[in-house]
Amino acid sequence: MTNSAEAFPAAVLWDMDGTLVDTEPYWIRAETELMNAHGIPWSDEQGLEFVGNELITSARMMQDAGLELPAEEIVTTLMDAVIDQIRTSVPFRPGALELLAELVAEGIPCVMVTMSYRPLAEAVIASCPAGSFAGLIAGDEVSAGKPDPEPYLKGAALLGFDAAECVALEDSKPGLASAEAAGTIAVGVPHLVDLEPKPGRILWDGLDGRGVEDLRALRKPSA
Repeated sequence: MTNSAEAFPAAVLWDMDGTLVDTEPYWIRAETELMNAHGIPWSDEQGLEFVGNELITSARMMQDAGLELPAEEIVTTLMDAVIDQIRTSVPFRPGALELLAELVAEGIPCVMVTMSYRPLAEAVIASCPAGSFAGLIAGDEVSAGKPDPEPYLKGAALLGFDAAECVALEDSKPGLASAEAAGTIAVGVPHLVDLEPKPGRILWDGLDGRGVEDLRALRKPSA
């Protein structure tokens, strides 16, 4: 499938945690409260090691740190705690809602591609302006999570596009690796964790002030 320059990007694939919304502190708070409730000390630095992980991977890391609960119970407990915090306040990242609004106005569809599970992702989508997202790929709906390319390949395919026609926005190391491996035009937008500069890698310092024209300027000359 090929598009004219004016039609690029065919879609924008959004990571959620740390890119669209700043929920990483919510996750770290939930992890800390759960670990402390079981007498296990926990630090923000340990929580930052989980950024971009599949939830089940983070749960197993918490088990390795001494938490004696089933992994699925850990995931459910953390997710419920984060959803409760989101219902109180949705911390959108600077510029995210403005970019979403411009994409909607331009008729460019967006898909959320997140390692968070569907109930949490849907809670965030419900807080966005109506029509912001045309689809969702959630962490409990893929066989291999980030950094595997599957989530972003599925995100593009959901709307019938090749990954190379899409721009992906990511803040984490596993997420950016996933988007790059899938063949999207991947943009790293580091937040809590630094992203390593590499030849050909696109890094932005934030979404604030970024618009559709910035995305169109990313089109590869050979595309």
